[in-house]
Amino acid sequence: MVRRALALRSGRIAATVLVVIALLAALGPVLAPADPLATGADTLAGVSSAHWLGTDYLGRDVLSRLLDGSRVSVLGSLEVALTALVAGAVPGILSVHLGRAFEWITLRLADTLVALPFLLFAVAVIALLGNGITQAMLVTGALVSPLFYRVSRAATLAVARAPYVEAALISGASIGWIVRRHVWVKVLPPIAVAFAQTIGLGFVIVSSLTFLGIGVQPPAPTWGGLLAYDLGYLSQQPWAPLAPALLIMVAVWAGNQLADAIRDVSGEAGRALVNARKARAHRQDRIDAAGGTR
Repeated sequence: MVRRALALRSGRIAATVLVVIALLAALGPVLAPADPLATGADTLAGVSSAHWLGTDYLGRDVLSRLLDGSRVSVLGSLEVALTALVAGAVPGILSVHLGRAFEWITLRLADTLVALPFLLFAVAVIALLGNGITQAMLVTGALVSPLFYRVSRAATLAVARAPYVEAALISGASIGWIVRRHVWVKVLPPIAVAFAQTIGLGFVIVSSLTFLGIGVQPPAPTWGGLLAYDLGYLSQQPWAPLAPALLIMVAVWAGNQLADAIRDVSGEAGRALVNARKARAHRQDRIDAAGGTR
């Protein structure tokens, strides 16, 4: 499924963008031209050879802080997506097979999480657990988990009514074997779409919380924190918010684009589309080769 998604041009572009952002997170501290926490006398400086994106109100190099803050944004987004996946998809699949009591409890819990005010609940839990990025992302991942619960439950319900699943139950197969052998293969495509979408959503969540100073301890740099600082000095540097805002938008776009590519190739129609595109490209290569020989 991933290979078929990467066969599409949109899937390759989205995956490339996400890989580049991941490399920025891994190599950001190494690539940073200066110490992201070091202050200087040259405050609110413009773009120059010494500071490619200028300096902030404390004289810190903006490019260095942007590169160093990539790690928090990427790891935070992954924490949100993985927490939502585990907390939502596993109960969603099991709710179809573990009886009415488990189904009722998980349904009511998912409805409760959807009804909770996102920002208020996140602030309340962080106030109890401490202001840290891990705590903030675990809380937000749990709040996003109903998306995975509904997607996985709907896909599992469709598979559970299939004759081959009923035959496996009658023959004495265990619930675990049925989930591994039959259910997971059918549920994986919609879960993969939801996971890619949640990665994009995770960048928005991380940036929103850090914009408000939640989940990070100053002066640690983050994309949302840089955006918040830059908005306070628009009269001196009206171009300053462009870099962090552009990174956030590109990351969200790549996650959504990858989700669209996975959705396009899921199922028979998607496979037929990819095969048709490959055949068309192969025919074009043969035409070009024939023209070259003449």
